[in-house]
Amino acid sequence: MTTATATQAFWLAGQQATGTDTLEVTSPWDGRHLATVSVPTHEQTEAAVAAAAAVAAEFAATPAHVRAAALDHVGARLAERAEEIARLISAENGKPIKWARTEVARCRSVFRWAADEARRFNGGTGQRLDADAGGEGRLALTRRIPYGPVLGIAPFNFPLNLCAHKVAPAIAAGAPIILKPAPATPLSGLLLGELLAETDLPAGAFSVLPVPNDAMPDLVRDERLPIISFTGSAPVGWSIRDSVPRKRVTLELGGNGAAIVLGDYSSDADLDWAAQRIATFSNYQGGQSCISVQRVVVDATLHDRLLPRLIEAVRNLVTGDPADDATDVGPLVSEDAARRVESWVDQARDAGATVLTGGTRDGASYAPTVLADVPADALVSHEEIFGPVMTVTTVENEEAAYAAANDSRYGLQAGLFTHDLRAAFRAHRALQVGGVIVGDVPSYRADQMPYGGVKDSGVGREGVRYAMEDYTYERVMVLTGIEL
Repeated sequence: MTTATATQAFWLAGQQATGTDTLEVTSPWDGRHLATVSVPTHEQTEAAVAAAAAVAAEFAATPAHVRAAALDHVGARLAERAEEIARLISAENGKPIKWARTEVARCRSVFRWAADEARRFNGGTGQRLDADAGGEGRLALTRRIPYGPVLGIAPFNFPLNLCAHKVAPAIAAGAPIILKPAPATPLSGLLLGELLAETDLPAGAFSVLPVPNDAMPDLVRDERLPIISFTGSAPVGWSIRDSVPRKRVTLELGGNGAAIVLGDYSSDADLDWAAQRIATFSNYQGGQSCISVQRVVVDATLHDRLLPRLIEAVRNLVTGDPADDATDVGPLVSEDAARRVESWVDQARDAGATVLTGGTRDGASYAPTVLADVPADALVSHEEIFGPVMTVTTVENEEAAYAAANDSRYGLQAGLFTHDLRAAFRAHRALQVGGVIVGDVPSYRADQMPYGGVKDSGVGREGVRYAMEDYTYERVMVLTGIEL
């Protein structure tokens, strides 16, 4: 990626605009300057909200084929510019290029699913009401109607695809959206705005505003934005929800993902697969994924066979320059983030944990790390480390495995390595999470499925159709005097 020299504009009601302040975007890998991004003024933010509110009724009434065509266009343009966009993600976020390419492909799928849903979502459903005598000759028709404009707040770890999960469902449902990308990684969101600006969406249907975090409370409280979709840390997410109790707020707040290996998963091929998958998906975004593997819970009968495989698989991961096709693990988003991970590992080590591999920092990079004998009260045991670190815990039976996985204030997803279908159903009942992935790590996500958590992992669900349902409500029309 070439270094930008001009100030990059943002998108205000579908048009490029610049403010008076700027923010600098730099590479987490080598600190090089990537772009100077213009920051909207308070007046420009107000103009974006006003435009979204003004167009809300018109956009809700836009024919489905118009919204679907816009979404199809964005998906096609993502395919055309896939490598360029992957390089942009890798540069501003620090994730290895192989994973950035995967993110672009997933983003294309989000827009494809959204285009499909736009074509079928608003169809009315009929219900005859003459099951009771008072309902004779009456028929109820139900449609889903947008609440109004959406405020979408996206994080840094998937700077393109998690923006897509805010934008695509809103457009598909006919709800204007104001997208606020993360300050560390605004370039991918701004590029998404560029692709949307190529469509025939009405003015005000979208804005992409790199608003500073300290200026967000007024925007969050604005009554013209009845829907807030936030992905990020639990303290920030819950504070948003608490500040606007009358709004519809969906939160995807993170996790402390457990990968459970039950005793029946015992062949050499089984253990090789589990070790490779766990090693890869504890570290694949530098551990900066809400569903990365942070805790490994293994049956005692398998511990001595799995652990050496796991350590070897982690040591074999290639770390380094995220622009290199061979790199598996790049830097964290900043040196401050790496220092925090370092402090948590040091705290656990000081409290008696054993570092089996890794445990060192180099600038913004932290070596993929495996810990054993970690005290239950160590931060790395019960909080989300958001770094390339996993802990390994041994349990005596299946019931203890589920109890260990549930011993967390988070509940996003869990992985379960077993061949026992009955155990899979028991886990699905027992595990306090939003999703159980059987035969794999918790890090699997299909963008069309319902995705979200319980406990401190949030409320509501992403996944295109499920987000559209969160953005809309059912409106009933009763027809009277109908011969049924």
